[in-house]
Amino acid sequence: MPHPAKAIFFDVGNTLLFPDHERIFAPLYQRSIVLSQEQLLAIECRTKKEFDAILQQRRAADHGFWYLFYSHLLDELGLQPDGLRDILVASTRVSANWGAIRSDTREILQRIGKRYRIGVISNSDGKIAALLERNQIADCFLSITDSGLVGHEKPHPAIFQAALRSMNAAPEESLYVGDLYSVDYLGATSVGMQAMLFDVCGAYRETNLPRVESLAQLEKKLSS
Repeated sequence: MPHPAKAIFFDVGNTLLFPDHERIFAPLYQRSIVLSQEQLLAIECRTKKEFDAILQQRRAADHGFWYLFYSHLLDELGLQPDGLRDILVASTRVSANWGAIRSDTREILQRIGKRYRIGVISNSDGKIAALLERNQIADCFLSITDSGLVGHEKPHPAIFQAALRSMNAAPEESLYVGDLYSVDYLGATSVGMQAMLFDVCGAYRETNLPRVESLAQLEKKLSS
């Protein structure tokens, strides 16, 4: 990294917390449709690549990602979107439905928090702090910046700038970790922050972009 990082900000969705499939996919389970993790990761990779291209052209907020994701998913399942896609999209956008957390998350965040000042920047519905509290990691962070409260969504510079102000952090000495290139990486670097992709599905594996696939990998990279 060009400057030693003093502050690290994390995305939440698909970085610290993951979708609760039992809740979000309930309409599919009712039809006896069970999706494999491999299917979901493959569709996520495809969607990210397409969405990055779209967002870089339009320079808009990331509302369309899940619409595109579920369009691909339903097409693969041979189902007509009708109202089902809208139900799935709406359910995914409810912060309370992101309750899947990896077992080592709190432990790793606590260790990172001993070396860096850490915070959160998330596109959410104004309730991300409560969600982090329910998952017992809210106290790991010095600052939680939620687009639903700030009034701007990533990749808009204002949400990153609000987070930096909240911790009195210099952008060049701050690292942002998130899963979407067009939203997280470009949004953070546009205000002078450093950025790292949290690339669980491997969408950016063939690029030269800085990336990790787990918090354990991030911790190791920060220590090197």
